[in-house]
Amino acid sequence: MSTKMKTWLLAGCVSVSALISTPVLAQNLRVMFGGDDQWIAGIQAAAKAFEKENSGVTVQLLHTPYGGYPEKVASMASSNDLPDVMQLDAPYLSNYVWSGLLQPIEPLVDPKIIADMTPSNISQSTYPIDGKLYATGLFDSTVVLYANKKYLESIGARIPKSVDDAWTRDEFEKILSDLSKLKGVQWPIDLFRSAGSKSEWVTYAFSPIFQSMGCDLINRSTWVAKGTLDSAACVDAGSMIQNWASKGWVVPGTAAGNVFYADGEKAALAWGSRTYYAEAVTKMGDNVVALPLPKFGEKVVSPNGTQIWGVTKTAKEAALAGKFIGFLLNNADYREAARKKSSTPGLRSFLAESPLYQPKGPMAIGMEQAEKSAVARPGHPAYPAITEAFKSAMDGIFAGSDAKSELTKAAAAIDLEIEDNDGFPPFNANSK
Repeated sequence: MSTKMKTWLLAGCVSVSALISTPVLAQNLRVMFGGDDQWIAGIQAAAKAFEKENSGVTVQLLHTPYGGYPEKVASMASSNDLPDVMQLDAPYLSNYVWSGLLQPIEPLVDPKIIADMTPSNISQSTYPIDGKLYATGLFDSTVVLYANKKYLESIGARIPKSVDDAWTRDEFEKILSDLSKLKGVQWPIDLFRSAGSKSEWVTYAFSPIFQSMGCDLINRSTWVAKGTLDSAACVDAGSMIQNWASKGWVVPGTAAGNVFYADGEKAALAWGSRTYYAEAVTKMGDNVVALPLPKFGEKVVSPNGTQIWGVTKTAKEAALAGKFIGFLLNNADYREAARKKSSTPGLRSFLAESPLYQPKGPMAIGMEQAEKSAVARPGHPAYPAITEAFKSAMDGIFAGSDAKSELTKAAAAIDLEIEDNDGFPPFNANSK
């Protein structure tokens, strides 16, 4: 890992010491992961079951909150203290593989797991240079448009049933306008700006709008951002989002969280991740409906890529690490935690256990998007710089700054990062 690449991350998070309660043994397996209490409980239960099934093995769990996860990985890599098994956010996979942190997972994991992976799971887990799998996971991810059905019915809005039936840009903006005039609606849509500019949410949630309108965060053939991120199509996308905010249609970042389903239901729509359904349905019941993301340009685009599992190159027991990942993905407690989070299936066997995502299930649109409209974030080692630059641009756009200026600055920052790393060979070969 070059000196430059290390500078975009700062050491920060500490592990949850309560999870590290066993002594280091000859077959001690260190497993690093993130997530809330529900995930912790599921992974703890799986780890205990793995120890019981594999005599003499101790699983040491290292928990780091998602908010500081990339920084923690960089810190551990710098101190040569990586775990054996590492959970990672899919868009960072290319950076980690390029930096020499991960090894191909296919030789280490039960072939039945590999055969069980959905196409979107394969996509999020593959390194584009050699086409090999460096990770796998139980689930993938998507963003859908959650709607309060009673509000849509009040304004006479049609309810799309599939990706092919998604609202157009004109329809969507008219609906936002109509909702803004509806009694009881304080804001037509929650884009979860309260997630904060440091969150990966910004790139994950909003880049599909840009891609739907015919542009991208970077040219994926030349790996140059100038001329793409600051193109007319991207400026139009940024200006459109800014216009929503300026008209008061968007829940401000200072508002209380989850106004979509909180008392009063002050937001009519919510641009939310797959896990949001589990929260909303407990408050709203059948009144919450999951719709496809709008078709802002020639096609619907939705995001994919979420938390997946890899084996580090420094793993002392690589075969054992792979065995643990396979065990975890099949573990009933871990699967139950994922179901409670309304996770989009990334294994076909998990889809069979997930009624939410079956063809007539309330989140069926999430699975359809995974199959029809999903576009991964750029699989490039410079992704940390790409996402930081885009997030900074979106901060400025929401604050009222000129979209063209903000996106031009972002494109320049991305290109400088790539230039400072000599094009990240062999990725630079793609641009020649």
